[in-house]
Amino acid sequence: MVDPKIKIKTVEELKEIVSQGRASGCTVVFANGCFDLIHAGHTRYLEAAKELGDILIVGINSDQCVAVLKGAGRPLQPEADRAEILASMQCVDYVLLFDAPTVDGILKELRPDVHAKGTDYTQESVPERNTVLAYGGQLAIVGDAKDHSTKDLIQTIVSKFPT
Repeated sequence: MVDPKIKIKTVEELKEIVSQGRASGCTVVFANGCFDLIHAGHTRYLEAAKELGDILIVGINSDQCVAVLKGAGRPLQPEADRAEILASMQCVDYVLLFDAPTVDGILKELRPDVHAKGTDYTQESVPERNTVLAYGGQLAIVGDAKDHSTKDLIQTIVSKFPT
């Protein structure tokens, strides 16, 4: 069995991988999120993103970013564990940890053909919209309706297992 951690890369490593992929005619897709407690909405989002191209790179918010974005008590799982879990998914080709409020900087460096976001966004509300359009990339809204959330899953667990 291959160690999923070999899929976890730096921006510099990914720049080379993207370059080689493009030279071979591959379409590169970038998706991102916190992925704190994996649920069906996450898997459907990532599977749909993979369908848009040949190489799927998934950016994962650092622990510090998740704490800022999601609030007290988050993340539930450390970034290394979240990265390894995603790297073990067949649809995910590479994983990148990032420590910024948006992935604008990464998108400018990697210039993926498609930036995929979940259905909690619209084409107009994607934070990195202007960056992607400026370099000629495409935006895609993918996955199922926003019927799943980590917050709701946490509430369900707490209600079923009160202290």
